[in-house]
Amino acid sequence: MRILLLGAGGVGDAFARIAARRNFFDALVIADFDLARAQRTVAAVRERHPDEQRMTAARVDASDSAAVTALIKEHNSTHVMNAVDPRFVMPIFTGAFDAGADYLDMAMSMSRPNAELPYAQTGVKLGDEQFARSSEWEEAGRLALVGMGVEPGLSDVFARYAADHLFSEIDELGVRDGGNLVVDGYDFAPSFSIWTTIEECLNPPVIWERDRGWFVTEPFSEPEVFDFPGGIGPVECVNVEHEEVLLMPRWVDAKRVTFKYGLGTEFIDVLKTLHKLGLDSTQPVNVNGRAVSPRDVVAACLPNPATLGDRMRGATCAGLWVTGTGRDGKPREVYLSHVVDNADSMDTYGAQCVVWQTAINPVVALELLATGQWSGTGVLGPEAFDAVPFLELLGSGAPSGYGSPWTLQDR
Repeated sequence: MRILLLGAGGVGDAFARIAARRNFFDALVIADFDLARAQRTVAAVRERHPDEQRMTAARVDASDSAAVTALIKEHNSTHVMNAVDPRFVMPIFTGAFDAGADYLDMAMSMSRPNAELPYAQTGVKLGDEQFARSSEWEEAGRLALVGMGVEPGLSDVFARYAADHLFSEIDELGVRDGGNLVVDGYDFAPSFSIWTTIEECLNPPVIWERDRGWFVTEPFSEPEVFDFPGGIGPVECVNVEHEEVLLMPRWVDAKRVTFKYGLGTEFIDVLKTLHKLGLDSTQPVNVNGRAVSPRDVVAACLPNPATLGDRMRGATCAGLWVTGTGRDGKPREVYLSHVVDNADSMDTYGAQCVVWQTAINPVVALELLATGQWSGTGVLGPEAFDAVPFLELLGSGAPSGYGSPWTLQDR
């Protein structure tokens, strides 16, 4: 397996640090628009692993599908790992197809709300552009594994596991994400890409119900307090647009699918203010004769999440709350989760916990593809594959596994 990693930001950097400990691939090209950033990732990996010679740095414009295709062919890459923000999904997706490579991402093609009734009717949904091309990938014998981060990604693996091993009937698949992270020295410092966070939090959230299909609601709707494990405790969660709701119903039978995120009151207020002022917009505005995107300005004014690890304290939890009827015919409620403490990820990998938790899952998936334990063609989500090999590899101890256990809690 020869991997081309697009993006050397926080998640891409963590991906390389995790992959350096595994032997399932022959080459990893780390490409970024900023060549120096890709080179820093290679240098950081070699500082911890002096004998690592499989990784090289390259420059690429991820918005140019032809450039992506050319880079794949130049390095004979068999798999393309997309670790840039959702704006670049389709050029990379197209570039990988045109080069004859398989493809993975952690965020799917972008949505476009209904222009007239954004909170009453769905528009273009997350992943629609990719799924529209599934037959092309299948006919070509190629795989596009979409939504393979942590959320989406691991939560979708949990859904497959719950359906196959825990429940005879599922009432609700409810992704619930929260943490207790604090960033010392900053009044406001998101632990993940603010560009992506704005996109998913201010778009109309999507819910799926068996009798209604996909439908939208107001941002930050249906608040609930969810009790997270790992010492995190109760956190208020609200509806947010996210890929799991667009993925899970395609492969897992359930009456309802939701995604709720523990943002916190302050974060929600900041996002509402950005929206009120138009600072969430991606459309360029004229500033003293220069065209700038308001959202890009917001991102530039905030600290890079990848650099905050040594200032962060606490843990992050990603998981899936499932209700329904157990295999014994009795009502059952479980929470399958994965908790990462920032001190642990920083000490072991030099990566802060949020980006590390996102990055480990595509590395596990690629290893399963390399060994043949996972295989498929077309545009597929994580739910399309057997969950057991993934969960065993993720949780079992090193060096055979990744030593990052998940938990199942009956409630």
